[in-house]
Amino acid sequence: MKKPAAHGAETQRLLVLRGLDMLDTLPEERFDRITRLARRVFGVPIALISLVDAERQWFKSRQGLDAPETSREISFCGHVVADDALMIVPDASDDDRFRDNPLVRSEPSIRFYAGCPVRMGGGLPMGTLCLIDRQPRALLPEDVALLRDLAAMVEDELRSLNDATTDPLTGLSNRRGFELLAGKSLAMTKRAAMPAALMLFDLDEFKAINDIHGHEIGDRALSDFAKALLKTFRDADVIARLGGDEFCVLACGPAEAMSAPLDRLESQLATLRDRPYQICFSVGTADYAPSRHASIHDLIADADQVMFTHKRKRRPSASP
Repeated sequence: MKKPAAHGAETQRLLVLRGLDMLDTLPEERFDRITRLARRVFGVPIALISLVDAERQWFKSRQGLDAPETSREISFCGHVVADDALMIVPDASDDDRFRDNPLVRSEPSIRFYAGCPVRMGGGLPMGTLCLIDRQPRALLPEDVALLRDLAAMVEDELRSLNDATTDPLTGLSNRRGFELLAGKSLAMTKRAAMPAALMLFDLDEFKAINDIHGHEIGDRALSDFAKALLKTFRDADVIARLGGDEFCVLACGPAEAMSAPLDRLESQLATLRDRPYQICFSVGTADYAPSRHASIHDLIADADQVMFTHKRKRRPSASP
């Protein structure tokens, strides 16, 4: 087994890493969403965001692995940080560097590994976004490009830690956070020729809830709707509160497939019988078309037009 070497600027790298103040912090949806997406897109059992400290690698996000950290000297990610380059190991049991590694000989029984550096502080590698499989496999060039795109999303989230990208009331991404995540997701969707659809939600008669019950109850209604969205949509979907009573979901799949989740959302809201309010919504759905939607703003605008029509249809007719 070959132990990973130290990075050429290890002292500076560790200063930047610890300056992020992320080691041993709680899981965050912004990072978990990326590892869930990576595991789903690549069809691997394990996807991780690792931060490589002096003596250990610690996982800011982990899907399919229980251990929160491992020793640096047996880590695959340590090699990626040392070389500051993407590393692909098709079959670790047939690789002189890793065949005797405890992570290969016992749980999690690594065979395939692919790790892309995640950089900060003028380009210094902090850790990796990595994929692990218990079976040997290879990556096509387009797969490598996708892995780099997802690693870039991790970097964007790291850079945005000092920015306000999360809505404090609901815990969802706010407009800025959504634009960052959605932009990367659409680029990946386009590259992989996968369908995607945007759903834009507006709560009907929300002002009346605030006026009748007060803003504290109005905030509860917003939180209830956010929780219903999280329970309804898939882990890989990007969910956000854009502002006020406006929410959106960027989902994998075509718009025509969204009727079932919208029905489930209605069912989730119907369970809130102990509330002094009823949450109803209007929704506009638009399919992502790369030729039509140069940016996420174009896609939002199309969904907004559909949502406006939906809201007008839901509005009760005036008496003659």
